[in-house]
Amino acid sequence: MNISNFLDADFPPAAACDIDPSTPARFVNRELSWLGFNWRVLEEAENPRVPLLERLRFLSISATNLDEFFSVRVAGLRELANAGNVTPALDGLSPAEQLVLIDADARRLMARQQTVFTALQEEMATQDIHLLTRDQLTKEDISYLEDVFLEQVFPVLSPLAIDPAHPFPFIPNEGFALALQLERPSDKRGLRALLPVPAQIDRFIALPTAQGNRFLPLEELLLLHIGQLFPGYKVKGNCAFKVLRDSDLEVEDEAEDLVREFEVALKRRRRGEVVRLKISAEAPAALQTLIMSELHVTSEAVVEVDGMIGISDLSELVLESRPDLLWPSFSPRVPERVQDHDGDMFAAIRQKDMLLHHPYETFDMVVRFLQQAARDPDVVAIKQTLYRTSKRSPIVEALCEAAEDGKSVTALVELKARFDEAANIRQSRRLERAGAHVVYGFLNYKTHAKISTVVRREGDKLVTYTHFGTGNYHPITARIYTDLSLFTCDAKLGRDATKVFNYLSGYAQPETLENLAISPLSLKQTLLDRIAAEAENARAGKPAMIWAKMNSLIESDVIDALYAASQAGVKISLVIRGICGLRPGVKGLSENIRVKSIVGRFLEHSRIVCFGNGSELPSKKAKVYISSADWMGRNLNRRVETLVEIKNATVKAQIVGQVMAANMADVAQSWIMGPDGSFTRATVAEGEFAFNCHRFFMENPSLSGRGSAGASDVPRLTHTDD
Repeated sequence: MNISNFLDADFPPAAACDIDPSTPARFVNRELSWLGFNWRVLEEAENPRVPLLERLRFLSISATNLDEFFSVRVAGLRELANAGNVTPALDGLSPAEQLVLIDADARRLMARQQTVFTALQEEMATQDIHLLTRDQLTKEDISYLEDVFLEQVFPVLSPLAIDPAHPFPFIPNEGFALALQLERPSDKRGLRALLPVPAQIDRFIALPTAQGNRFLPLEELLLLHIGQLFPGYKVKGNCAFKVLRDSDLEVEDEAEDLVREFEVALKRRRRGEVVRLKISAEAPAALQTLIMSELHVTSEAVVEVDGMIGISDLSELVLESRPDLLWPSFSPRVPERVQDHDGDMFAAIRQKDMLLHHPYETFDMVVRFLQQAARDPDVVAIKQTLYRTSKRSPIVEALCEAAEDGKSVTALVELKARFDEAANIRQSRRLERAGAHVVYGFLNYKTHAKISTVVRREGDKLVTYTHFGTGNYHPITARIYTDLSLFTCDAKLGRDATKVFNYLSGYAQPETLENLAISPLSLKQTLLDRIAAEAENARAGKPAMIWAKMNSLIESDVIDALYAASQAGVKISLVIRGICGLRPGVKGLSENIRVKSIVGRFLEHSRIVCFGNGSELPSKKAKVYISSADWMGRNLNRRVETLVEIKNATVKAQIVGQVMAANMADVAQSWIMGPDGSFTRATVAEGEFAFNCHRFFMENPSLSGRGSAGASDVPRLTHTDD
């Protein structure tokens, strides 16, 4: 298959935009760019090429994303605006100005979510999947639901009257509740009440049916049984509402016990100020006024929802029992090199550096690496960073097993991993009980680097095996996140990794690193130096190119360096999944930069950067790096991150000629960014082939994991000759 025309295509003509390169207008607003990404996620819910229930999943993801955005980003902006802070963002907008634009776009997005849900619901009905209201129930349904209510729901309900003796209860972050206006027919006595909808019960209740699937929302079941919750009363009016609270954490700088301080902060998060109230559009005015007053919410923070509240819960209806409406099944590969060595990870790594591309190659190899280390009598020490991991993490289990076996185990647990703080506290307690050394890194810096080292006694020497990842040590998310795992026993990288762990545990800054750059010390400067070197190559008349892939690009110094490189003649191609503060294709500023976003079956998460180094990409002379860091201020200046230079020829060829080339070539899942910050779905002429990089990776093994069969017959999109 020859698709080199995608890779070698001329850059589109630059747009003559009225942008002064010396002003903030050269940047795209971070928050509006994020909303643009979530629009792209939502539009996948309307993509006819995506299976029906996967479209429903995209809709759910867009709602979950938006809730988190308000709980963290909007909450922070609102605090700044309320404090009178007028400090502008990179693009020149003050917090108050940003909030106005965010609110308008988010309201349009939420309205679109309801429209999409209505369309999906109609299409689901054609596939015999029905979401009912209580008015559509049969007598048999009602009889069945009576038992469901009494046995599975009633015991966990807490109906709450609201009167002087029963003050308005606390509704936690993401709390969902029904507000009721009741009346007792016997004496016309009115009663206002709240019925919190328990999050511990599934939102949708499956009804018995001879064929197909029928579901009733939990709130409909509750309204059906109000008489049993408030005997003698009838419903005169009701509405549903959901609360989003400020969920950002603040930790005292001088916290003596960091774990205890975070436990207190997590409790504060539940009680954060309300930043958004979603309420039924048909809510009785008196109930809406009461809720707004009691929650101290102004009209600017209220969204009246004409449709379903809590669209994020629709993920429950992505039914495994309907594989015909899901993506075709896919089983991640076990690398042939590992199979050649009968599953022995150390033997496979000793043979040659190995780069695995998840989820196409199974993340189980990372777990196996640590499990094997825990059980190997020749292993003397293990060091591991943990930013996010699963609730019953096999990696934590392996570390505990190793510590209990007497091995030296050091675990760097990041307590500030947003929304995983509580899970990480539990994991740290378990590790400490097992005898591991648990450290928490820096108070002012998050440790976001993904590193694992295993020290093994081999003969009369100690050999360090190292794993560097672009993603988290999380077996669940690794099924859908695209990430890279580098396994090596290269002594230089082993020494570098050990120095980073010493920096994290002992605050001793490494004086020299051989193949590694880390933030906040050297990573950003390394990037700036490499970008500047490409600009020098262009000015000298040499080929000059940069390929980069990441989740977000917003750091101003890096963006300005890319602009300068573009003006020098460097051809820059960027794959940015989410936030992009750079304006591509602007005449006189960025005519040599193009940006695309890939949104598809898997979540693009790997961070890669390739510099031509005097040659056109792809090339054996290229400087190639993998990283844990996006190009954002927080990653480059306020986190501990890694940038690993790839020296192994096969691994380099895999990254440049296979991973990056396929991302550049993708059309089927790609969106192209314009100078104004908007994205347009890539298109091909009717009858032309639309290359899909996810499908390519599912169908073709990676070069470095090929094993005895060799890499020569593995498909690559380009040659990597000089």
